[in-house]
Amino acid sequence: MVDVGDKAVTDRRAVARAVVRMAPETAAAVARGDAPKGDVAGTARIAGIQAAKRTSELIPLCHPLPLSFVDVRIEVLEDRVEIETEARSTGQTGVEMEALTAASVAALTVYDMVKGIERGVEIAEVTLLEKSGGRHDWRREP
Repeated sequence: MVDVGDKAVTDRRAVARAVVRMAPETAAAVARGDAPKGDVAGTARIAGIQAAKRTSELIPLCHPLPLSFVDVRIEVLEDRVEIETEARSTGQTGVEMEALTAASVAALTVYDMVKGIERGVEIAEVTLLEKSGGRHDWRREP
């Protein structure tokens, strides 16, 4: 692991996004909450939060962080599910991996829960949108 012992303790925040593309009929089932495996959005939200908390167990060389906040927001649109995650911590290293892991696992959960309806579902994107705290703030340009 990288030595972060000399870095300043600052408030850290990261926001990530994942997009799961699917047929409109599949998205409609997700929106209605009546997919065969149950509440897709609710289950994906909890899976994402749980994943953020376990990031250092999943990604080699990630520092375990004391997360102060994790949120997973899910929007079901006509042909996709958009997931936006946010992680916050106060510490010596950033929370980008926690936000990205939350988005990834939430997207995988959506896929798992709708694959019985449609095999052509695609996780089309997992992207860091912004990070703050530490030496440099950063934001993805639209």
